[in-house]
Amino acid sequence: MHQRFAAIGLLVMVSAASMAFAADTYVIDPNHTSFTFTAKHMMISQVPGEFDKFSGTITYDPKDLAASKAEVTIDVSSINTRVAMRDADLRGPHFFDAAKYPAITFAADKFTPGYITGDLTMKGVTKKITIPVTISGPINEMGRQAIGITGSTTINRQDWGISWNKTLDQGGVAVSNDIAINISIEADKK
Repeated sequence: MHQRFAAIGLLVMVSAASMAFAADTYVIDPNHTSFTFTAKHMMISQVPGEFDKFSGTITYDPKDLAASKAEVTIDVSSINTRVAMRDADLRGPHFFDAAKYPAITFAADKFTPGYITGDLTMKGVTKKITIPVTISGPINEMGRQAIGITGSTTINRQDWGISWNKTLDQGGVAVSNDIAINISIEADKK
């Protein structure tokens, strides 16, 4: 009888341990991930850009979203709008000031159905944002396990102290305050 209770106790401990470690950690795959943005220029066109260097991990449990979290770091100097002079200006003190603030970070501490919430830090300013997302997977394919996260949101760059602008002669401004952000992440299980 004593052995039976011991076996049941061991089974309960193993089950509890497996539940406690149900979240898997995934590493962002830079070859299948993009962090892009769009800003309105001179009130007439949308100018796209992206960051070419980034890293991050996602701890994800599809059965227990409260156990999920993510950390992403973006190298500000890797900004790419396909215009070298504009990229240099964006790296400079009027915008991101990459020499003083070399990274943009996002630390997500809350996953809920359809949303990820966390602290976005740019230019030394941290604000909490919520991004509507779609999480795909996990899938097991080609010898690996992976998840995908896609989402979009709009932020006001002024909230992070990125405030340079120029008033246009015919009204309006050179750069919109609202910046559309798009994420498309593929991450592989460690």
